Amino acid sequence: MTLMPPCAILSKFMETIEITKNNGESNASVIRRFTKRAQSSNIVRKARGRRYATRTKSELKKKQDALKRMTKRAQYERLKKLGKLK
Repeated sequence: MTLMPPCAILSKFMETIEITKNNGESNASVIRRFTKRAQSSNIVRKARGRRYATRTKSELKKKQDALKRMTKRAQYERLKKLGKLK
């Protein structure tokens, strides 16, 4: 990670963090402050959450899944009633 003097900026998904380097401050302490600020604002967690975002299911798919669950439940109850399951 390269720092731009006098400040470092992280801009991801319309959120910005700006850190200015103070006089006599080492690069390591600037990076430490920057990472703490980034962690406290939850930017990294939000970006990781968006990485594997899934689409919403269509109405047809929801109905098909519900029918599958209902048939599996009925089959399970039938086998349980017959004594083939504990």
